[in-house]
Amino acid sequence: MSEADNNLDGAMSDQQNATSAEFQELHEEGSEGGTQEVQLDAILDVPVTISMEIGRTSINIRNLLQLTQGSVLELDRLAGEPMDVRVNGTLIAQGEVVVVNEKFGIRLTDIVSPADRVKRIA
Repeated sequence: MSEADNNLDGAMSDQQNATSAEFQELHEEGSEGGTQEVQLDAILDVPVTISMEIGRTSINIRNLLQLTQGSVLELDRLAGEPMDVRVNGTLIAQGEVVVVNEKFGIRLTDIVSPADRVKRIA
C-alpha cells in the first residue's frame, strides 16, 4: 500500500470518528439582560486602526514621480470642511482639527449611527 493510500485511510478513519459541533442558541439583541456586555468583553482588547482623512486627490504616475520636497497637492476638500475619521477604512465620524499640547488631535463633531455604519460595510 502506498503512502497516499495510508493517508487517505487515516483521513477516512478520522472522519468516521468525528463528532458534531455544538453551538449556542442565537438570541436577539437585548433579549437576555447582561449577555450583550459579556459578548463585547471578548472583543474589547482587539486593536483597530483609526485614521483621519483631510482629503484625497488623483494624479497620474508621471506627476507622482515629479513630486519633490515643497510640492503642493490640491485635495478635494475645502478649507474648514470636517475631516473623516475612519476605523479600519470604515467612516465612523467627522471632526475638526485641534492642537493639544503641541500635537494634532481631532474634535468629533458628527458620529455615524451604528445602523449607518452597518449599511456602509454591507
